[in-house]
Amino acid sequence: MTEYSPKKADSSSLPKLSIQSKSSSSLDNDLLYFLKKKWTQFWNEPEFFTFGAERFQGQGLICHQHTDSLFSSTSGFSNYRGLINLCIVLLALSNGRVALENVIKYGLLVNPMYWVRLFVFQGPKDWPCAVLVAASNVFLLTCFGLEKLLSQRTIAESVGRSLHILNLLVILCLPAGLVLYIHPNPVFSSVVLSMYTIIFLKLISYVTVNRWCREHSQSKKSLRKRQKSTSSLSSSGDLADTKYIEYPNNLNLKDFYYFMVAPTLCYELNFPRSARIRKRFLIKRLIEMVILSQVLLALVQQWMFPTINNSMKPFHESNYPSILERLLKLAIPNHILWLIFFYWFFHSCLNVVAELLMFGDREFYKDWWNAESITGFWSSWNIPVHKWARRHLYLPMVKSGYDKMTSSVVVFLVSAFFHEYLVSVPLRMFRVWAFMGMLGQVPFAILTSKYLNGHFSNMALWVSLIIGQPLAALMYVHDYYVINHLHADVMSTS
Repeated sequence: MTEYSPKKADSSSLPKLSIQSKSSSSLDNDLLYFLKKKWTQFWNEPEFFTFGAERFQGQGLICHQHTDSLFSSTSGFSNYRGLINLCIVLLALSNGRVALENVIKYGLLVNPMYWVRLFVFQGPKDWPCAVLVAASNVFLLTCFGLEKLLSQRTIAESVGRSLHILNLLVILCLPAGLVLYIHPNPVFSSVVLSMYTIIFLKLISYVTVNRWCREHSQSKKSLRKRQKSTSSLSSSGDLADTKYIEYPNNLNLKDFYYFMVAPTLCYELNFPRSARIRKRFLIKRLIEMVILSQVLLALVQQWMFPTINNSMKPFHESNYPSILERLLKLAIPNHILWLIFFYWFFHSCLNVVAELLMFGDREFYKDWWNAESITGFWSSWNIPVHKWARRHLYLPMVKSGYDKMTSSVVVFLVSAFFHEYLVSVPLRMFRVWAFMGMLGQVPFAILTSKYLNGHFSNMALWVSLIIGQPLAALMYVHDYYVINHLHADVMSTS
């Protein structure tokens, strides 16, 4: 735009300036000249604003420009830190009010001696759980012995495979049968069955990798190259002084039991190792383990127990509005407990084990909270299980000719089985709530990927986590209450 130079205003074209005053004769010529100059400047100022705006940008005379509102997607604004802080404050105030209401209504229910009595062996019925923990070494050594025999070509591959399958089946069936027959404490039963499930998955990986090594024993150079491709950088960036092991030198008890206690389900001949144990990091994680475990137990006792107990009557009476109200009331404490448990186990506990063993791979989880799909969540929140399922289940099926959808459904089927196994057996009642909940993730993932995306898909994921877990918990608790308490009351009255 060319600069506009205004012409001097012709005095004849200006409106006549009339100055009314009681004593006009007292105005001197300088005052009249000053007023006339100001009037001329005011008359021509709009022309400056219209044709010469660039000249006044830096002088604050122009105050408008093309700008989108901050909440518009085209504005490019992304700093909502203050609103996030507001949400945190509102969440803290809301939960603080609920906690205060809980204490006023029920009193202080936290009793550490309750957990002491629960976790200390109460009698002979709890002894089988301790026996099962010690007996796990029998199955471990059986697997190790079979691998030694296979490496020495003492037994045929088909015979070794059959014996491995038998050993794995006993690992799953024996503890479950013992729990169902003797009826030990459900808490101990759940812990023991979880341990045997981990052993089952680890031994599958151990047997499979050693079989791969035997199949590729003729091409040792390619095998060595594949094993050395694994990163051996420690978390501090230093190279760990690691001697690379080749098959069958890995078949020793030290290597075998290292894998059994390592925070991974996938076996390798050469794990990435850190250079040293970071004492400060280890102490922090240990403090987190102790404090968060106490917080979890206190919240369960103070918050979860009363809500679940008050939910039994609406369930028994099929009062659906009350059931919905109890479900929503249970959703928040249940989800808070789940988040605390996630941090306690996947960050604090697993990092303690990894630090003590100088295990270098600390990717136990990814940013699952940002997942925009159900499959994205399940592949990022529990990385050890995801790696095992992908390595030993999904990829072998895809390589065998199955399509990706079929392979994914099989993965969810296996996951659904173990979820039901770890809940139904300790409670000694066979329901399908956990199984159906896991299997229902498949159609839910298809629907959300088809009709939702981005933020809406992430919101649907959070809704399923917040509502789905307490619903399954209430179903199991209700069935357990009906079978063990209501039925006993009916029998006693009759």
